[in-house]
Amino acid sequence: MEAVSDTDVQFWMAKAMNWGEDTSCSALLDTSRHLGSLRSFLQQVLQGLQQMRSTSEAMKTFPFVGQFLGRLRWNPCVIVDERSQRLLLRCLSCLYSAEPLNAVELKANMWIKNLLCHLISEEEGSVAHATVKHAGLTPKRYHSEALQKVVSLMTEEVIKSCDGSSNTARCLNGNIHTMATACVALVTCPQMSPLIGALLKHSMLCGSSCLNQEFIKEINEALISKRLVLEDEAIVNLWCYSPTCLEGAAVSLLESVLSDHETMTQSLDKHVNDSLLQIRFRNNVRLCACVCRNVLTEIDENLAVRALIQVFTACFLQRLTGQKPQDRLPLRAFFPNVTSCLLAPLLTAPSEVPREAWLDHLSWIRSLLQSVTENEEAGGDVRAYQAVFEAWFLLVQCGYWVDTAAELLVLAVPENADSLLWLLTFFHHPTNRGHQRSQQTAVAREAWTHLRMLFLTRPPPPRHLSAVKELLSSSLSANLVLHLFLNFTVFSHGPVSIITEITDKVLTEAAVKRKALWILASIRCRLNSAATQDDRVHSRLRTLHDTLLQT
Repeated sequence: MEAVSDTDVQFWMAKAMNWGEDTSCSALLDTSRHLGSLRSFLQQVLQGLQQMRSTSEAMKTFPFVGQFLGRLRWNPCVIVDERSQRLLLRCLSCLYSAEPLNAVELKANMWIKNLLCHLISEEEGSVAHATVKHAGLTPKRYHSEALQKVVSLMTEEVIKSCDGSSNTARCLNGNIHTMATACVALVTCPQMSPLIGALLKHSMLCGSSCLNQEFIKEINEALISKRLVLEDEAIVNLWCYSPTCLEGAAVSLLESVLSDHETMTQSLDKHVNDSLLQIRFRNNVRLCACVCRNVLTEIDENLAVRALIQVFTACFLQRLTGQKPQDRLPLRAFFPNVTSCLLAPLLTAPSEVPREAWLDHLSWIRSLLQSVTENEEAGGDVRAYQAVFEAWFLLVQCGYWVDTAAELLVLAVPENADSLLWLLTFFHHPTNRGHQRSQQTAVAREAWTHLRMLFLTRPPPPRHLSAVKELLSSSLSANLVLHLFLNFTVFSHGPVSIITEITDKVLTEAAVKRKALWILASIRCRLNSAATQDDRVHSRLRTLHDTLLQT
């Protein structure tokens, strides 16, 4: 263990004596600025005490420790900060003698008991109650409210430091920087949230860059780890101030989706809305699209990421629609790389189009996408491939139209199936290397034919069951066939018992079931945003979801 130096002891004793019970702004600032270093010193003292064989030996080796710990117990910052208080309590426990051997150790035990009562007891008649009787508060409330009072004064100062109504903004950047520094060690204390919010709002109103990066980093990490709660406005101000934090939030959302499929598939839209990322209208769609786009190019056919992109875009468009027209940017601003003719038909939600017009709307989308792919099929240059990619990526973002096409295919007549099958094929196989698109369209039609016979014929013909299982085993067409299969399970009119029986026989592999859960999540989110709710379909969705999880 590294020895506790006399210089450190003198420094921290002087600090503890100066701080005392002072709850002024200057005392809070100084304590907060040194809190991280104080924790390190307390940890060093704790390691030393843990090596002592008795309380007598500890007090002889560290003669300062009693007075030092006794003074720290009155400091609101130290007591309210969970990590500092924990270190203080552990140091005290090391000094306590289970079997006191002399009067010194007996006296030390009584002192420690009183000190612990002051720190943690809230019972009537306790030492803690007596020491703060004049305030009428328990120690916990006393220290909490002392800190809250100081924070309130500092928050008012921040708000007044930048008068937006004045012609000359009176921004005291030096004070703001000092306050931000003071917050670093205490960001997880609930009492600090108003001050943190005011500092972030100040940075936006005044357009200043006086918040230090350590402050921004600590807030971002505390938010991601759920150790800090801020108002929505404060979080958005943080993302406006620091694009890195915004990117981190997007990546965190992506990681949570990829790591917890059972929870996410049940409430993906709620999880996306809770992330608040859609609130950041001007930048977040491009940023999150860029992050997810990179994942899509690296992980082939990633249904979880596709579901996230689709649900995120739907939530974003709902938020955008809720804005006042004068505050709303044109859609072109958020999707600058896509041919403009595709924006209106794809960004219009199915719930905004009459059901009887869905087939015509999808045929229109198909014709527009086909025109984009013509240059690629004719052996176009890099720009042609880029145009196809951007068109496909917009289709992924607006995947609710692909789900709608798959739903219509359940009861479609053969003459209406071509446009819908082409759209489904392009969604799953956007490239046309080696004329794969025509091959995959043929696979899609074959799968559709077998599925119609499997779900619309009673009893289900075994040969069609085997054919569907064989198509699902194909690495090239598995997701396409699975997409079709699940829409038949949800929207066909057969008894639920037969549907679940078919599902159990066809979806036997764990990896396929995980993929199926993500497709069901996309279907559920689209139906949740629909103007009308079909109880039969939602009931079947829940049954299928539970069946896949249980098996």
